[in-house]
This record gives sequence, structure tokens and C-alpha cells, in this order.
Amino acid sequence: MNIQFKKGVLNLCVLVLLDKQDRYGYELVQKISDQISISEGSVYPLLRRLTKEGYFTTYLQESTEGPPRKYYKLTDAGREYLHEQLDEWRSFTDGVNKLIEEGVRHD
Repeated sequence: MNIQFKKGVLNLCVLVLLDKQDRYGYELVQKISDQISISEGSVYPLLRRLTKEGYFTTYLQESTEGPPRKYYKLTDAGREYLHEQLDEWRSFTDGVNKLIEEGVRHD
């Protein structure tokens, strides 16, 4: 898949997953990788940036499988940002889908 497609949608994927429940970084990577092939290193800079921008808070939670894990929690500002991003995504994909349908129409 085109790397630029992935970069553009990764932000939205992380927001959507954190809207349902708090998750730690590797868990997000795994969940996204189930649908889209991504590298682990692409998610962590995004998490740092969105945390810095106030869309997530973080906390540590003990793990039975090693050191404590850093969990990310969507803030109210993050939830608002998610809905803005979803609106933009829907508008964008609707436009692209219309162009594709026009372009591949076999009249």
C-alpha cells in the first residue's frame, strides 16, 4: 500500500482505537497491523505528538509480562479532534470515491 496513504490515515486509526478504550503503544501497533501493514516505529512519534498537543494523557500500569506499560487515554479535546478528523475523512473519501466511480464507469 502507498506509504502516503498510511501516513495520512494513521492519525485517525490511533484516535478511533483510543476512543473505545485506553491502550498501550504496542497494543495500538498490533491492532492497526491487523488491518494495515505498518512499522512499529511509525506509531510512537505520533503518540508523542498527539500527547504533547493535549489529545491524550498517559499513565503507567503494571504488567504481568514485564515492566509497567504506558497507556494512552483520549482527552475531551482528543475526542473533539477525533470527530473533526472523522468529518474530514468522510468528506475526503466521498470525494475520492465519486472521482473513482466517474473514472472507471463503462458507459
